[in-house]
Amino acid sequence: MSLQDQVIADFTQRFGASPDIVVRAPGRVNLIGEHTDYNEGFVMPLAIDRHTWIALRPRTDGTVFLHSMDHDESCTFDLEQLNKDKGWQEYPKSVAWALQDAGYPLTGWEGTTICDVPLGAGLSSSASYELAVAKAFAEVSGFPWDAPKMALISQLAENQWVGVNCGIMDQMISAVGQADHAVLIDCRSLDATPLPLPSGTSVVILDTATRRGLVDSAYNERRQQCEEAAAFFGVKMLRDVAMDQFAARAGELSDVTRRRARHVISENARTVAAAAAMKQGDAVALGRLMNESHDSLRDDFEVTNEELNVIVERSRNVEGCLGARMTGAGFGGCAVALVQTDHADAFVTAVTAAYHDGTGLRPSAYVCQASDGASVVTR
Repeated sequence: MSLQDQVIADFTQRFGASPDIVVRAPGRVNLIGEHTDYNEGFVMPLAIDRHTWIALRPRTDGTVFLHSMDHDESCTFDLEQLNKDKGWQEYPKSVAWALQDAGYPLTGWEGTTICDVPLGAGLSSSASYELAVAKAFAEVSGFPWDAPKMALISQLAENQWVGVNCGIMDQMISAVGQADHAVLIDCRSLDATPLPLPSGTSVVILDTATRRGLVDSAYNERRQQCEEAAAFFGVKMLRDVAMDQFAARAGELSDVTRRRARHVISENARTVAAAAAMKQGDAVALGRLMNESHDSLRDDFEVTNEELNVIVERSRNVEGCLGARMTGAGFGGCAVALVQTDHADAFVTAVTAAYHDGTGLRPSAYVCQASDGASVVTR
C-alpha cells in the first residue's frame, strides 16, 4: 500500500470519513552547492520521490489536531494560543506561528500525517514537513500559494521557533521542485532555474546508516567562520568574493578561516559550472565537479566523517559512477552519486557490498526520481 493510501486509510479510520484534502511535500538531495546557501550563494538540489503526506479536513474552532503515524502520537494546538514545547509537534506549530506572523489568517484543521523521508539523513525531512503543513494551511484557509514566499516563511519557522539556523535551500526545493529536473537556486534572489539531468544518467542516494552527531555546534561554528571571512573582505557574504580576490589576500587569513572561505568561494564557482554542464548535457563534467565538491568538503570545510568518505571512495571505484559526494550538512547521513543509468542497479549492489566490507555497516541505497514540489494530491 502506498503512503498516500496509508494516510488516507488512517484518516478514514480515525475520523470516520474520507479526507477532504491530501497534500504532499518532498524531501531533497543536493547534487552540488553545499554550505553555500547561508552564504547567499548557489545550490543545485532536486526534490526526491520521498515525501511528507497529510490527509486532512477543515475545522471551525481554530484548532489543529494532527496524528503522526510515524510517532504514533497526536497533538492538538489552538491557533490563538501557540506555546513552545518540545517534540515533532513543534514543526506544525512553528509553521502556524510563522504564517500568522506574516499576516495570514488561518483556519483550523484535523488530519493524519506520514513521512518516508529518512530522519537525520541530510535529506530535509523537516523542510518536507514544514512545506506540507504550509500547503495544508493554504488549502483550508484559502490564501494563494506563493512557493518562494512559503519557503521563506517555513525557513523562518525553523530558525526562530524550532531553533535550527538553516539556510533557505531545503525549504525552497521542497516548494519549487520540478519532476525530472534539478533546480539551480540563487539563495540571494531566490531565482530558480530547472535543469534536466543529463541523458542516460541516474541519481543514487547512499545512506551511510550513520546519523549526524556534532552537527548543531559544528554547523553554527562554520557559519561564524564564514561571517568572519566575509567581514575580512568587507562584503556582506562570501558569495560576493571572487576566487581571484580570495587568492590575492588568502595569506592574511588564519589557516582555518582561509580553508572555510576557500570551500565556499570555490563551491559557488563549481555549482555555476555544474549548471552550465547540465545545460550542455555534459555528465562527465558534472560528475567531476561533484567529486571536487566532496574533496573540498572533506579537506577545507571538514564536515565529512569516515563513513561518508568510505562510501564516496567506494562509489567512485564502481563501473558507471560519474561522480559522488556527501550531501547535506555532513558529519553522517547520506552521499549522492551520479551514475550511468544502464549501470545503476549493479552500482547499488556493488556499493552496498563494498561499503559493508569497509565499515561493517549496511547502507541503504536507491535510485531516486526528481519530483515536483509541494502540491495538492486530492481535493
